[in-house]
Amino acid sequence: MKRRLENIIEEKLIASSLWRNEIERDCKNQNVFLAIRDNRFDLYHNGGKLFSYDLIGFKTHLKYASVITESEKDYLTESELSAYKLASNFENNYQRIKENCSNYSGIEAFGVSELYHRHSYLSNSNIIVLDIEVSFESLNERNNQDRIDILLYNKDSRTLQFVEAKHFSNKEIWSRKTPKVISQIKRYEMQIARRKAEMLSEYTEYVKIINGIFNLSLPEPKIIEDKVTLLIFGFDNDQKNGRLKKLITKNKEYTGIKNYSIGNIKKVVPGNLWKAKAL
Repeated sequence: MKRRLENIIEEKLIASSLWRNEIERDCKNQNVFLAIRDNRFDLYHNGGKLFSYDLIGFKTHLKYASVITESEKDYLTESELSAYKLASNFENNYQRIKENCSNYSGIEAFGVSELYHRHSYLSNSNIIVLDIEVSFESLNERNNQDRIDILLYNKDSRTLQFVEAKHFSNKEIWSRKTPKVISQIKRYEMQIARRKAEMLSEYTEYVKIINGIFNLSLPEPKIIEDKVTLLIFGFDNDQKNGRLKKLITKNKEYTGIKNYSIGNIKKVVPGNLWKAKAL
């Protein structure tokens, strides 16, 4: 899980026209979330990876970039379509690419985006989203990668907290025996226990790079919480008092798992999520 960059990658990103004219502003307005990988930036919007950026330059998924050049019409005949061509420039078609990115997002990824679009490291919150989609080489031979949805950071205590997000409809949280998410959370906690020093080192570098790009003064992390918080969202009051209460909050299989449940993900307060308790 490297979080380091060759200096030239950062320099080229900042000098690029697409960054200067579009993406930088969107990042500062929390419409796009920039994350650092191993010699690569990933840029997220509304639950999708809008662009990645490395030494080669910007890349986006074919399904996001498949837009025709600007048309004055919403509907075209077949003969009119022949007068248009596919977009060949990211900057000129940036807004359309963003729209496509939003349209392809899954329900859980879109839910996570509600957090990083309002509480990113560029917000005024004390507890911020520092990273998302944090991948590690799996400790389990049956999985190639473990990927945790959210990394929160408490700037006052300089503490990192991992969070796994699940929509209420996800079958992994439901079982009268042991839900699949339990083993997932425990596997992630084993990752933290074994790689804590590595994680702190990499996220120290991560914070330094973020500070440099956006002229911030985030403190370097010193602590990682051992327990992973399970965030469950997307339910109504009837579901909260029914299935959620019966099969999760009153389910002995969830004993010891830190849990925070909220119906409307838009109403998450980072401080409350941070203070989640074990069931």
